Amino acid sequence: MNLFFEESGEFKVGQIMGQAGEAFQVELPSGKRVKVRGKDVLFQFSSDEPAGLLASARQTAESIDLDFLWEVAGEDEFDYISLGQEYFGHEPEPEESAALLIRLHSAPMYFYRKGKGRYKGAPEKALKAALAGIEKKRQQAVIQQQYVDQMLQGTLPDAIRDNAVRLLCKPDKNGIEYKALMAVCEEQHLSAEKLLLHLGGLPDARTLHLSRFIYQYFPQGTGFPDAEGGTVAVDLPVSDIDAFSIDDITTTEIDDALSVTALPDGRYRIGVHIAAPALGMAPGDSMDAIARRRLSTVYMPGDKITMLPDSLVDRFTLGAGEYRPALSLYAVIDPSDWSVVGTESRAEKVRVVDNLRHNDLDSLVTAEKLATGEGDYPHKEAIHILWQCTQAFEKQRMLKRESFGLRPEQVNRVDFNFYVSEDGTVTIERRQRSAPLDRIVAEMMIFANSTWGRLMADCGVPGIYRSQVSGGWGNRLQVKMVTHAAPHQGLGVDQYAWCTSPLRRYTDLVNQWQVLACIQHGKTAPLTAPFRPKDADLFAIVSAFDAAYTAYGEFQSRMERYWCLKWLEQHQVHQADAVVIRDEVVRLVEIPLVIPMPGMQVFARGTQVSLELIDWDEVELTVQARFLEGTAESPAADDSAGEEDEGEDPVA
Repeated sequence: MNLFFEESGEFKVGQIMGQAGEAFQVELPSGKRVKVRGKDVLFQFSSDEPAGLLASARQTAESIDLDFLWEVAGEDEFDYISLGQEYFGHEPEPEESAALLIRLHSAPMYFYRKGKGRYKGAPEKALKAALAGIEKKRQQAVIQQQYVDQMLQGTLPDAIRDNAVRLLCKPDKNGIEYKALMAVCEEQHLSAEKLLLHLGGLPDARTLHLSRFIYQYFPQGTGFPDAEGGTVAVDLPVSDIDAFSIDDITTTEIDDALSVTALPDGRYRIGVHIAAPALGMAPGDSMDAIARRRLSTVYMPGDKITMLPDSLVDRFTLGAGEYRPALSLYAVIDPSDWSVVGTESRAEKVRVVDNLRHNDLDSLVTAEKLATGEGDYPHKEAIHILWQCTQAFEKQRMLKRESFGLRPEQVNRVDFNFYVSEDGTVTIERRQRSAPLDRIVAEMMIFANSTWGRLMADCGVPGIYRSQVSGGWGNRLQVKMVTHAAPHQGLGVDQYAWCTSPLRRYTDLVNQWQVLACIQHGKTAPLTAPFRPKDADLFAIVSAFDAAYTAYGEFQSRMERYWCLKWLEQHQVHQADAVVIRDEVVRLVEIPLVIPMPGMQVFARGTQVSLELIDWDEVELTVQARFLEGTAESPAADDSAGEEDEGEDPVA
């Protein structure tokens, strides 16, 4: 005697070898013996070849029309024997019973299982919905295969082209576009990014990197909605000074300018003038909402995504020839020792007479020429006075820095400027970070940020500060943002609040509102300032800005790396000199391209080495390089060998 039974959702047959209670010892057609519980047995039958019954039942099951069987079954619950009698018109034979069970079991959309051998026909509405779903999946499978075939033939389907960035950034992994894309990637052994670039879904790797960043951080696009703002509601006094700014040639958001006025008593009044968009905006208005969403201007070689719309920037940027609202800090300087005698802050209109550019003046304004008085350039006398003041301020900061237990600040670091033309040609220029004009602007901004930070603290008004406290020599801590005055040991100041870039950073705009409240209301400023002590909204701004600023900085670094690789391509560079910046990591001398060199012999930091550049990948932003040789001497005038500074760029 044989059994037809179910095991793990599968129908099987076997010969009874013995029985103990309700359990059977059964030998399967394969010869394997198993124990079968009585509750799993559907029926017994006699046959010399039980495997033949199962094979025959499977063939018969395929011939059973499911739609007809569903109509015969009706809506009530039934068992397979009664259904078999109706369907076959007689008491079903073992082979027919097995075929019926196999067919019922294989169609869960048509028949719901209710127990051993018992089923219930699916309601008509549910069945139609299930069949429609199957048909939809079948049609999608056909379309998916068409997409695959098109891509294998070198054509990108429009449905994938139109969603290329979304498929890379936030794909629906159950969608046919994604499945088709992954199928082709697997077959051709390519990443999705490289496949889309190869098929023209994205024009180039630059667009790939930029599009992914915009998709994540600017999901509504980089354009600006309509918003009102920019009108200064108060009458501002007009300053009689002639100010000038010093920026890179590509700068359009001119936040800061400087002035020097000779006083009758032989002293000088130095002015730091900061664009004042806070006078034309208010916390919570439509323009503030735009700035708070963006939090900062995003920079990249050849392009930028501004924090504020051009219409507002144009009203407040310190462009030459116009009177513009400004927050001014005036410091009276005693030239006998270049000490600060007193300071005054005020909101006013200032006129910037010149927008000076580093590209034009850096070669004319050098430390050597400032010492000898050589050269002819705009605002020469004022720049000379600012340079004297800068050196005194810097010396005082370095003494303070060393009192905190930090090493002297490196002043011979190298910066790199990127310029990208309309045809995509990139130029990368080295600039000494210690150039006098750089140091003048940086020192004046540090002075203003520290002074206004102290003003907010003295008035009891919270602000957004940059703080760095280290435990001692070599124990370096990261700069963090806080809402109370705290030392910035790396810069050598007792407090440092970002206030000098309000057109480009939301923190500076917030601090400008707070500083203006201090100027207007003094000790009562805590009652009128937009942000009060322990203001939860201020903490939220700090947290959001920190995250966004970090992400924007990482993106800028990625784009600079991309353009470094383009520079290698455009100049066909295959051998280059590099400088060791730490173990097994080097940076090219001509451009700021950092390359890991695993397995390279250990050299001291600053050692110059030669590399063979074998290949590079503009999508992965990786470089394959081979070490050629190293020299024992370090490059004399390049501290860009990786000496990390505990400070930060105050005007970045």
